[in-house]
Amino acid sequence: MRIDAHQHFWRLADRNGAWPPPQLATIYRDFAPGDLEPLLREHRIDATVLVQSLPSEADTRFMLGLADRHPCIGAVVGWTDLKASDAPRRIAALAAHPKLRGLRPMLQELDEAWIADPALDPAVAAMLRHHLAFDALVLPRHLPALLAFARRHAGLPIVIDHIAKPAIATGDTARWRGDIAALAALPNVHCKLSGVVTEAGPDWTVERLRPCVAHVLEVFGSARVLWGSDWPVLELAADYRRWAAASEALLAHMDEAGRQAVFGANAGRFYRIG
Repeated sequence: MRIDAHQHFWRLADRNGAWPPPQLATIYRDFAPGDLEPLLREHRIDATVLVQSLPSEADTRFMLGLADRHPCIGAVVGWTDLKASDAPRRIAALAAHPKLRGLRPMLQELDEAWIADPALDPAVAAMLRHHLAFDALVLPRHLPALLAFARRHAGLPIVIDHIAKPAIATGDTARWRGDIAALAALPNVHCKLSGVVTEAGPDWTVERLRPCVAHVLEVFGSARVLWGSDWPVLELAADYRRWAAASEALLAHMDEAGRQAVFGANAGRFYRIG
């Protein structure tokens, strides 16, 4: 299978002024399965992972409803308050849906100490009971705290979204390189090859992306990297066709088994799709 391991749908009417703002005119509209499905057919994508974009259980239920109606959605990564006193009950209720495969706190909006809080432990235990993965939406400054979290919860499958958003545009990636390598040394940690063009600037090129992508492939190996589009956020810097072509170029040095792993097999295993 070819799987897009990271995409979003949203309705502006549900967002009550949350991101995206009107200034981002390219993506300031509703995005629904009907907008994405022609692109999936064009690029022979068999399934997607639909990821939350609001810190809201209502948004998660909206996504699960879409998954009921659209077979192309192979898995949903939702949200609940992982520090709520009743977090285990909330997680169990969401996990009753067969396509809920992960949860994602929006860590990039929180300080580094949030993920170190022992108040997360009951929620993590519930995630393990229900075979859920943890999507880590982080910035480079969060990586040391994420490393401590991943060590403390060695049985929890973790995937770093968007290669942790290194400063590709400026090239200031030295600390990121060391921190991401430390996380890659843990077998429960994976990484999504997604979101990189929006970090590289509007004049991005494949060669500008290559050093960070090559580092991720080197430290994680072909078995723990998941390709994703980050559509429709992708539209801020490229379109689906251009990112797919860039991805093919960035992975061209790999053997066929490695490319198949990154373009789908790893996501299928991680999110239990197909």
